[in-house]
Amino acid sequence: MTTQNHGINKVTIAGLLITLGIIYGDIGTSPLYVMSAIIGKEIINADLVKGAISAVFWTLTLQTTFKYVILTLRADNNGEGGIFSLFTLVRRSKFKWLLVPAIIGGSALLADGIITPPISVSAAVEGLRFFNTELNTVPIVIGILFGLFFIQQFGTGFIGKFFGPLMTLWFLMLGVLGVTQLAGNWDILSALNPYYTYKLLATHPSGILILGAVFLCTTGAEALYSDLGHCGKQNIRISWIFVKAMLVLNYFGQGAWLIAHEGQKLENFKATNPFYAIMPESFMPYGIVIATIAAVIASQALISGSFTLINEAMRLNLWPKVGVKYPTEMKGQIYIPSLNWLLLAGCIGVVLYFRESANMENAYGLAIVLCMLMTTTLLNFYMHMKRYNKYFIYSIITVYLIIELSFLWANLSKFTHGGWITLLIASCLIIVMTVLHLAKKIGKRYVDMVKFDDHKQLLIDLSNDDSLQKYATHLVYMTSANNPTEIEAKIIYSILQKRPKKADVYWFVHVDVMNEPYRMDYKVTHIADNDIIRIDFRLGFRVAPKINLMFRKVVQDMVKAGEVDITSRYESLNKNNVIGDFKFVVLEKFLSYENDLPTFEKIIMNIYFFLKHFSLSEAKAFGLDSSSVKIEKFPMVIKQPKELPLNRIG
Repeated sequence: MTTQNHGINKVTIAGLLITLGIIYGDIGTSPLYVMSAIIGKEIINADLVKGAISAVFWTLTLQTTFKYVILTLRADNNGEGGIFSLFTLVRRSKFKWLLVPAIIGGSALLADGIITPPISVSAAVEGLRFFNTELNTVPIVIGILFGLFFIQQFGTGFIGKFFGPLMTLWFLMLGVLGVTQLAGNWDILSALNPYYTYKLLATHPSGILILGAVFLCTTGAEALYSDLGHCGKQNIRISWIFVKAMLVLNYFGQGAWLIAHEGQKLENFKATNPFYAIMPESFMPYGIVIATIAAVIASQALISGSFTLINEAMRLNLWPKVGVKYPTEMKGQIYIPSLNWLLLAGCIGVVLYFRESANMENAYGLAIVLCMLMTTTLLNFYMHMKRYNKYFIYSIITVYLIIELSFLWANLSKFTHGGWITLLIASCLIIVMTVLHLAKKIGKRYVDMVKFDDHKQLLIDLSNDDSLQKYATHLVYMTSANNPTEIEAKIIYSILQKRPKKADVYWFVHVDVMNEPYRMDYKVTHIADNDIIRIDFRLGFRVAPKINLMFRKVVQDMVKAGEVDITSRYESLNKNNVIGDFKFVVLEKFLSYENDLPTFEKIIMNIYFFLKHFSLSEAKAFGLDSSSVKIEKFPMVIKQPKELPLNRIG
């Protein structure tokens, strides 16, 4: 049975409020820094302002509204979104290389996310400089970020209830502030004409480079798709109408204020950011508080999204197995301690390196445009798979490749200004994911499978051998064999030769990661009645493999159905109906010195086993109870060395 949450697709006031609180944090706080990034230290020029506002409007329309809200949200995997969900939809195609854009896109989204909390919080807190121009905001920003990451371990269920109303207040504030400025200059609305975008790109000396700053208005679109599973596409599409209207009003309001001060520089004003400049002075303290809260909510959405992304990567064997906790009962809410503190360290590093949001703007966006290009690539194959009209596909993909390659070209100018940081982080993440994938492929060459039928009678005979001391009543092995008629030779070796393990019942448990996000099925195969049983779990890529709990539930179901007797076979215990003991055996690999691998494969395997030092043991990764688990280590020999020229001389 596949678990789907159809309820989230129902459009309700509560659903829309939750959507406002979860989905739009990143894109919703972009008015804090987009216009200041575009104008920078230049003299305010009406043509530049109109061109920039026009470019922002059409970027939000084409990139966010059409590509993501209308088109990409169709590519949902049983209600779940994000680049890994999209990859699982297309990975069964004949094009095996589609894993490449998935890895690049996931890594880029995570890497650029390290700048999202610092830039949003810094831009909000810097409003305090209106009251004290010499204020050092770095300690305040770091303090807020530390508090935010610290509370992750307790879950955000309680404060999450306030996110929706607070973000609604934020968007209403954006709209009202924008309208107050528009009232004095309705002419700015002429920037709705795309001609002004063309004019900016064609006539301004650095028109294409300005696109790098314009792009910041849509950086949250990819996160919007990733959070699809929390709210449902209909709630997102309807709430986006309100959100986009408020964002556009604010951008146009900032544009009207800038044109009213043509010929001057932003640094000449007490509020050097147009976002704060359009606020009445009496409202400024409230505006700063609301902006800071919105920035914190935006950061929370990014952190939750990062946890989900890495959890999916682990289930797809693209990330080392690390500890995952569930701080609340809320569906989909997880906490990954190692990632949480790594993100905090990265965010603090960004704040200390750049110090001000204006400097962060120079580095922001370079990696995320790579992610968008990768989504476009996967979307192309998804539309082919769903048999969309081929002319429609070619037209759409061509348009978005032109748009996103233009944004990439514009953002490349940021490389030397700090963009290298996010690309360096993305490259490290790409290397980790690639190594894990390649190591798994190399390791598959080593897995030696044998036919169950050739060993079934041996296991039955061992189970009934009275000359041997019993190892366990129920002996459970985790197996990677996809075919129920096969088993790893090393498991047979472990049972029969590495201290023969006599048991009344031998269980073999296999876990399949399925393309559906929340699937939880199992299948029971009786290989030999009451002696050998195999259980196949089919779990979605977002389901935690809590095998200890799941196996117990399966056994309970089988006992109720009369399929198995789990009572102890010891006479004294059996007559008192005492349940027999269960012992899990997990086989862990280490790289043998006897391998004669090519240089590249040797490097891959060495990095892989180095990463394993930082990951959970196989037992913990499967959620097994440590008190009933036996770990057996065995050497991984992938390629035997050539025969040794060893001669006997006596």
